[in-house]
Formats: sequence, C-alpha cells, structure tokens
Amino acid sequence: MSKLKIQPIKQPDKIINYWKKEKFVVACIVIFGLLCNTTVILGPIYQGKLIDSIVKGYTLSSVIIIAVTYVGLIGTIQFLRYFKRFYIRRFANSTSATMRLMIYNNIMHKSISELNNENTGNLMTRAISDVDLCVEGMRKFTTEVFDTGVLMVSYLISMIVYDVKITILSILFIPIAMLFAKKLKSVIYKYSSAFREKSSEVAQITYDAIENSMLYRVTGMESQNREKYNKHLEDLQNKAIKANILENSMQPIYHVIAMLGIIMVIYLGGKKVINGGWSLGQFSTYIAMFTAMAVKASKAAKLFNSVQKSQVSWKRIKPYLTEYESKDDTVKINKKDTVLSVENLSFSYEEGKENIIENITFEGKKGEIIGVTGSIASGKSTLALSLLGLYPYEGSIKIDGKELKDYSEYEGSQVISYLGHKPQLFSDTIYNNIALGEKQDIKSVLKDVCFDIDLKAMSKGKDTLVGNSGIKLSGGQQARIALARALLNKNKIIILDDPFSAVDMKTEEKIIENLRSNYKESLIILVSHRLSIFSKINKIILLNSDKTVEYGTHNELMKKSNVYKTIFNLQCTEGRGNDGK
Repeated sequence: MSKLKIQPIKQPDKIINYWKKEKFVVACIVIFGLLCNTTVILGPIYQGKLIDSIVKGYTLSSVIIIAVTYVGLIGTIQFLRYFKRFYIRRFANSTSATMRLMIYNNIMHKSISELNNENTGNLMTRAISDVDLCVEGMRKFTTEVFDTGVLMVSYLISMIVYDVKITILSILFIPIAMLFAKKLKSVIYKYSSAFREKSSEVAQITYDAIENSMLYRVTGMESQNREKYNKHLEDLQNKAIKANILENSMQPIYHVIAMLGIIMVIYLGGKKVINGGWSLGQFSTYIAMFTAMAVKASKAAKLFNSVQKSQVSWKRIKPYLTEYESKDDTVKINKKDTVLSVENLSFSYEEGKENIIENITFEGKKGEIIGVTGSIASGKSTLALSLLGLYPYEGSIKIDGKELKDYSEYEGSQVISYLGHKPQLFSDTIYNNIALGEKQDIKSVLKDVCFDIDLKAMSKGKDTLVGNSGIKLSGGQQARIALARALLNKNKIIILDDPFSAVDMKTEEKIIENLRSNYKESLIILVSHRLSIFSKINKIILLNSDKTVEYGTHNELMKKSNVYKTIFNLQCTEGRGNDGK
C-alpha cells in the first residue's frame, strides 16, 4: 500500500482550495460520478422493459436477453459507484491528513505565551473531532453532489420525457422539503456551536483530571470531582441531543413531504395506463424513478443540516489552518567562540504586566559555569526561560554579537539547550529519550551524569523502556536522563534549571566536576537553590525579592552580600548536620 503524501496547500483558509489541491482525485470523482449517476436511470428503464416483456408474452430468449442486460447494467452501475466512492474517500483521507498537519504545525510554532493562553482541551477537540466533522461534511457534500444532484437531474429529465404534466405536479413538494430544511439552518448552527464548545470544555476537564489524579486521591476530592464531571457529561449529552435531534429526527419528515407527490403519480399515471398511454412497465419505471428522486431529495434536505454542523467545525479550525514554510535546518553553527552578553534584561510573561525580572546585565563565555540563585519567587526560572528567546523580552540578549531575537527557531535549538526544573520523559527507551531520534553515542554523556552505574542494573540497558509504558524511575534517575539529553550535543549555551533537586549532594558534586572537565566549549548557566557547589563555579547571579541583582564570584558575594552569605552558611551547616546523622 502506498504511503499518503501530504502536499502543502496555498490559502488553506479557503475551503475550495482543498478540492483544487487534489486535481487528479477530483477529476476521477467527476468522471465516475457522472458516469454512475447518469447511467443509473437505465436500471428502472430496463426493469420496466423486463416487466413488459413478461406481461406481453415475449419469447423466452427475448426475456432472457433483457434480463441479462438489466443485471449487466446494475453490475456496471455498482462498479462505477465503487470507484466514485473510492476516490471520494481518498480525497477525504488526504484532506484530513493535510488539515491535521497544518494544525499541528500551527500549534508547534505558536509562541510560548500564545500556547499558555490556549485551552488544552480546546486544542485537542479542534485537532481531532472538529477536523473529522469538517472533513465528513466535505465528503458528504462531494458524494451528494453526484448521488443527489446529478442523479436528481438525470431522473427529472427522464421523467419529463415520459410525461411533462405528471412530472411538474409530482415534484412540487420536493422544494418544500428543502425549504423546510433551510429554515432550520440557524437553529442547528446554534445548537452545534454549543455542543462543540462543551466538547472542548469536557476534554479540558478530562485532561486536568488525568494530570492531577494523584492529587485528587490523596486529598479525598475524587468523589467530589466525579460528581462535577458527571454534571458536565450530562450537560454535554443534552447539548449533543439538541445538536443531533433536528438533523436526524427530521429525515422522516423530509421524506414524507417529498413523497407526497406519489399521489399525483398513482392517480394520473394510473389513468394513463388505463387509457393506453403507458404500458404497465412504463408505469413501473416512472414510479421507481419518482421514488428514487424523492428519497434523494429528502437526503439533500438532511445534507443541508449536516453542512451546517460541519461549518461550525470549519470556523473553529480555520484560524489554525495556516501555511507553514519550514526554515533551513542545515545551518551550521560556529562553535569556536561563545560569548553571551545580556544588557538591561527585563521580562514579563504577559505584555503590560509587571516585570518579574528587571535590568539584569551580565556576560559569560565558553568554559564558564554561571550560577543563578535567589529567594523563592525571585525570578530564577524566569531568567532561565527568558534566555531561550521563546518569550518577548526587553533589553538585549546577544550570542556571539547576534541578538537572540534574530536567530531562527532551528538556529536557537542548535545554539542553546535547556533543561527545565521538571524533567520530561517520553514513553520510550532511555536511548531515544536522550538522542531524540538521532543516531548518537550516549555512553560518555551517561557517565557525565553518573547514570552509567544505574544502567548496568537494567537488563536491557539503554533500550530499557521508561515513562507510562515502561519501568518507573526515581526522581533522581529521571532528572539525570533529562540532564543527559540537555548535555548530549554540547551546545554553545546549556541552561539547567534546578537539575539537582532530586539528586544527592555527592552525585551533584561529581556531575559538576564532569561539567567543568568535559564541557569547556560550552557556557553553562545553572539555576539552583542549593549553594553547596557554588564555591566551585565561576560566577554567580543573585536575584533578590525586591528585583535587585547582585553579581560576582562566590568569594565576592560572601564579602558583599549578607543574603548570599547567610543562605550559604545555613545550607553548609545543615549539610554537615545531615552528614553527622
């Protein structure tokens, strides 16, 4: 089976372009759709001929010929229908994949501040169920253009050929059914919108429940939250009923309205048979064509309602359907020199809000380890994040003389590696968690983070599965695997946010020594609240709760900063006390 190739699309916010993109597939749909739905009228015609041949006493050979022709026509029509539906499904699959990829790219390339303002459940609902509903609407529309539109025209022309008067009188009720469906347009749209919004809300609540399941259990909130969740599910169910009931329950009504014309067909057609104007076979043919057209008309009315539902989903995903041009991922980064220059850096997560850090100025170069510490909520992690350039910042952050804002996303990923204070592991092997899909030797970096001994105790070594589908690791093991990932490529700048919080002090000292010895081409910025190792690093940034900043070596800060001296001495005293236990 050939793999589905996803091609880019221009102006993806215009729905007509999805058909333009699939020119060959659409051409096949048109060809097989026209052939199938214009030849389908031959079925009732030859059915009538077969009836007449039997009623009028044709020879057996003539009846057999007509019967074989009839069966052959039915087989050919079904053969054409198969290819029409095959290409329509192919169009739907391709469109679904294209939309999903664009939404994925849109989400992955939003700024961090934009993502923080997004509702996770809403994003999941848009990327999954809204795409499905939208594509399903497009598929139904494409199908019914031929199965209803072309077919109705074919039947209508054939019926007019049989009798103009009966045809005009019998189809008067069909537009009424369609008009009735159109009148329900705004109601169905309103109910569908409410249902989609509630679906997003329930998805978010479900996501939060999974994320915080342990917290709910240990605090005794599980039953309380389950009751709230049930109420949300009931509300979702009620909105789903309102969204679907009009579309589905109205189908029989549309069908009855469209079929009212059968009264005219039976009355006027019957008179024509009695008067000799039609044979019994022709009467049977006309009834079959009218019935088929009326059924299609009622389905067309339902299609209008289905399109309203898909339009709700289209409007929800439309803002996420944007073209994404991949940047040059082959840029070579000069690793000879590393100079980080930060001047008057100020930062806030939201524009217009009070700055969390202000007027920070410092420099660093390769081979140095710069420590960042301070009181609780002084902005240590914020400073680390601001140095990634993922959020807008004030002031200047230059790497080798080039402003961080001017680096592309790819260039930034090749210059800076980052480890957050929460180690994130995938449900995959230890090797893949560190190498991230690249073929690299991870032995040295495992030794640098003191994980080589742990690995020997695992039967599958680096191929050991971790995460949800694998073994459970201790907090320290998780932290060191995540640290190994950040260190692997020895980027120019390595930012580590509290990497040793779950690691014992002896292991921490060994890792720091390995960093000093083996990463002399990198500048390491180490955020930590534990100061025991700060006497062994090059420079220290001390962030105070009043947003003032003190900068210097360990010895300098011990002399000029009472805050730093007090914290350091207190931690060293506690450390000696613990050693003595």
